[in-house]
Amino acid sequence: MTDARVVLVTGGASGIGAATVRHFTAQGWNVVVNYYLDGEAAAAQQLVDEASATGLQGLAVKGDVGVDADCKCMADAAATRFGRIDALVSSAGATRMVPQHDLDGLTLDDFLNATTVNTAGPFQIVRACAPALRAARGSVVIVSSYGAITGTGSSIAYAASKGATNTLTLSLARVLAPEIRVNAVCPALVAGGFVQRMDPEMFEQRAAAQRERAPLKKVGDAADVAADIYWLAAGASLMTGAVLMLDAGLHLNMDG
Repeated sequence: MTDARVVLVTGGASGIGAATVRHFTAQGWNVVVNYYLDGEAAAAQQLVDEASATGLQGLAVKGDVGVDADCKCMADAAATRFGRIDALVSSAGATRMVPQHDLDGLTLDDFLNATTVNTAGPFQIVRACAPALRAARGSVVIVSSYGAITGTGSSIAYAASKGATNTLTLSLARVLAPEIRVNAVCPALVAGGFVQRMDPEMFEQRAAAQRERAPLKKVGDAADVAADIYWLAAGASLMTGAVLMLDAGLHLNMDG
């Protein structure tokens, strides 16, 4: 369907990004799947093939959101193939697992890498897609983190970069209005996310703690986050500059 709406998802080959691509496909959107690692190419192409199997169209595009030229190439590839970009989901992220108390375990390179991918990356891909999004009166959803609000998560560098991403969301929402809505989601621990892929044992420990403390007594999964991302992108017509916690209510018991 060449006339279907189009979403570009960065970090779209795995985790929340891949779940988001599948959710948009299920809703009848054409998809542009960005990936970074060569090992993700097959996964990205599988998502494109899944879209094709439903009569939609997809495009897999390799690129590093931390490189401005790559972001411009992604936006150009989407616009050339489909002639439009109706939504952008900035899901690409980077971290290194370093315990919060291990101050000496972090290097300047850890901070620079986290900030480049997690903060500058969303800015650069939004800037690259802005002309097409304006023409479509489209929307942006940036995947941030619960750690951005609490200063927790995989490392202090990661939490700091995601905190900056939240303020970036506010700035972009202000300057891109009224044509483009910009919102962010801050998931807590999710099944199918990067923590589970990087350290399964740590995931199980944190999952048990989240089920114990969160009022909803649950750990969501990537598909849950994807559904909320879709609602923000395709609905939520009065929302811009919102930073939504997707944490099963965990923030309510932060001091409990």
